[in-house]
Amino acid sequence: MARFYFLLWLRWASVLSIKSVLLGALLATLFVLGLYIKQDMPALSQEVQIALWDLLSFSFAFTWSFAFLLLLFRRLKFIFNTCINGYQLELLTCKGDEKIDPIGYGDMLKVWRKWLMLLIWLVGICMILGIILTKLFTSYEGVFEWFSIYWLYAFILVSASLSFVLLGSWCKKVRLTRCS
Repeated sequence: MARFYFLLWLRWASVLSIKSVLLGALLATLFVLGLYIKQDMPALSQEVQIALWDLLSFSFAFTWSFAFLLLLFRRLKFIFNTCINGYQLELLTCKGDEKIDPIGYGDMLKVWRKWLMLLIWLVGICMILGIILTKLFTSYEGVFEWFSIYWLYAFILVSASLSFVLLGSWCKKVRLTRCS
C-alpha cells in the first residue's frame, strides 16, 4: 500500500509540476508580450531585451502561483478511480455507499476543501520544522531571508505525499479499495 501512495503522489506531483510551470510560463509570456505590444513594439535593443526578460522573470512567480492553485483543484480529480499497484481511491456519494463515476468538478468541491485544509495544516507543520532546522543549522536570522515561493512549493509537494495517506480518514467520502 505504501507503494500505491508513493506512485500516486509521484504521478500527481510530476504532472502538476510540469503543467503548472508550463501554464505559468505561457501566462507570463502573454503578459510580457501584451506589454510589449502596448508600448508600440520598440526595437529589440539590448536594453529592451533585458527589460523584457526582467518583466518575464518577475511576472513568472505570480502567474506560476495562479496556475499552481488552479491545477491543485483540477489535478485532485484525477487521483480517483485510477488503479495503481492494485489499489485505487474512490470518491463516494454523500451517503457514502456508492462510488461516483464519472467524477465531475461539482463532486470534488467538498473533498477539495477538506484536502486543501489538510494540506495547509501539513505545510504549516513543514514550515515550523523548516524554521527550527534553519535556526539550529544555519546562520539565517529570519524566515524571509531564505523563504520563497519555491520553498513553499517544495513544502506543498512534501505535505501532499502525507495528505494522500490521510485523505481517507480525513474525508469520509473517500475510500481506498482494491482494483484489478
